[in-house]
Amino acid sequence: MTSDEMILRELFSAALVAAQPAGKFDACLPLPAKGRTIVIGAGKASAQMAAAFEDAWLAAGHAGPEGLVVTRYGHSVPTRYIKVVEAAHPIPDDASEQASRHILEIARSAGPDDLVVCLISGGASALLCMPAPGLTLSDKQRLNHELLRSGAPIGAMNQVRKALSAVKGGRLAAAVCPARLVTYLISDVPGDDVNTIGSGPTIFEHSDPEQVLDLLRAYEITLTEAMARAIGQNTNAVQPVDAVVHVLATPRMALEAAAARARALGISPLILSDAIEGEAREVAKVHAAIARSTRDHGDPIRGPCVILSGGETTVTMKGNGRGGRNSEFLLALALALGDSNGIAAIAGDTDGIDGSERNAGAWIDADFIRLASDMGIELSQYLDQNDAYSVFEATERLVVTGPTYTNVNDFRAILIKNE
Repeated sequence: MTSDEMILRELFSAALVAAQPAGKFDACLPLPAKGRTIVIGAGKASAQMAAAFEDAWLAAGHAGPEGLVVTRYGHSVPTRYIKVVEAAHPIPDDASEQASRHILEIARSAGPDDLVVCLISGGASALLCMPAPGLTLSDKQRLNHELLRSGAPIGAMNQVRKALSAVKGGRLAAAVCPARLVTYLISDVPGDDVNTIGSGPTIFEHSDPEQVLDLLRAYEITLTEAMARAIGQNTNAVQPVDAVVHVLATPRMALEAAAARARALGISPLILSDAIEGEAREVAKVHAAIARSTRDHGDPIRGPCVILSGGETTVTMKGNGRGGRNSEFLLALALALGDSNGIAAIAGDTDGIDGSERNAGAWIDADFIRLASDMGIELSQYLDQNDAYSVFEATERLVVTGPTYTNVNDFRAILIKNE
């Protein structure tokens, strides 16, 4: 492992540690209830959140909670009281719907003396899947598939999902009434908008049906009569519910932890933003220009330095390749840099899964383009096919972490050694 790769992986690791829920409940635990303490939730981090909440709750001297959370297949962790089930992501399956119905039943069972704790992280939009009246699971599966290929930003996707759900957009909170409700979130969205994280199952947001229909048309998503009818009938089906909301971890926290680790290594950090959106390959071109300016002119920062950024890019699928938005970003970055002497970079999804494959992301250095060329790999052709994974697999540049049990979205670090 080269020194550049070691540094990049160390920065990524620091970001992942900072995004873990362990220890973050201690300062914001709710007061205990006269009745039951019920925990429900969904997301790629929900199992780890449940375990961390149990630890904090029991350490405070309270009786063990009860409840159920749903996480992605392979992302479960041991818990003592709260049941954890697994379902599919990013396309929901039968287990997603069954878990959602069970969680809704648990929410409806809460009484006025009970405390309901809801744990939500990225991935909840697919894992907590209960179609609005008049729709089926297959309708939601097709919708999710088209949304993921459309290039729509996460805010737009979740606005559509809420309008077609029986639990999102505050509907789960409505089911909890009259119990006391406290929601804990791990943010995976640019700007940490609580309405958007996991499509806001416990956060009321009024939605305009016409705006939702406009989004479907803008991103060329198939609109059936059943969907149009559900959007019109479902949008105003919930009233606001007073609830306490705590955000436990954010993309900014992860970037600041990586920046602190860089300083400890004698490298100056520059955080561009934790809320970058747009097509992955276009975002890569901007990052490449900044990296070249830094290397060649010491502007906007002098080396040795690292440029950090987060957020959620998108990929409008046109080819039939494998990979995710972080791998696509990195392949496009390598092509945009061309001469990458003195520059190395890593890009990964903090949940440990970039797109549909087994890797969190990938990394590159000055030898990457030469290595690909020696292997006869035409990088631009693979980018055209949205097949970055195959390139990084062949060149042994994948970053594989396994499930990280958190999710604060994209992490990008560009290391520049030359001044």
